[in-house]
Amino acid sequence: MLNPEETEAQFEQRWWELMNQMRERFGKKPDLNALLLLIGVQELGQGAGPFTKEQKQDLMHIATCKLFSLSGYYELETVDADGWPHYRLVRPVPFANLKEQERMLKWHMLEYFDLEDAEG
Repeated sequence: MLNPEETEAQFEQRWWELMNQMRERFGKKPDLNALLLLIGVQELGQGAGPFTKEQKQDLMHIATCKLFSLSGYYELETVDADGWPHYRLVRPVPFANLKEQERMLKWHMLEYFDLEDAEG
C-alpha cells in the first residue's frame, strides 16, 4: 500500500524485527498503543514521565501526527511554551478500513524507527 515494491512478506519481516528490538529494549513486546506512547515521549523529549491519562492521550496524538508527517499529511506547526509540539493537517489522511489503518500505522512506525537508527 505505501511501498508498492515491498512485498507483504518483506513488510512482515521488518515488523517482526522491530518487535524483537522492542522486546530486547523493554523486556516485552509492545502493542501499537505502547509504541505510539513511546514515540510521543521521544518527540516530547522531556523524559519518561510520569504522565496523566490525558497527557498520555496527547502523547499518542503527537506520535500519530509525527508518523503521518513522514508522508506529508501533517507538519509541525509550533512547539508551545511547555515544549509540547503541535501539528497541523496538511492534507487528509486517506480513508481506510481498520486493517489498512493498522498497516499504514505500522509502516510509518517502521519508517520512524529506521530514521531514528540512521540519525542516531
